[in-house]
Amino acid sequence: MEQPTGYVLAVEAVTRHVNSARPDAPVRPDRPRPARLAPTRLAAAGVLRRLADLMEPRPAPVPPACS
Repeated sequence: MEQPTGYVLAVEAVTRHVNSARPDAPVRPDRPRPARLAPTRLAAAGVLRRLADLMEPRPAPVPPACS
């Protein structure tokens, strides 16, 4: 008795899930958000760039040519 009920519930749940991703589904536009963290992001990028420059290995020095 429980299997037919579970089957019907599963088919209905899958149908709702599949139909929710249809191409003609209504789309709610995103609200425009102010860029509040732009200066912080730029400062963090600068700090990380300087840190990467400090940690980056230097190229090996070129040995003098023997004549």
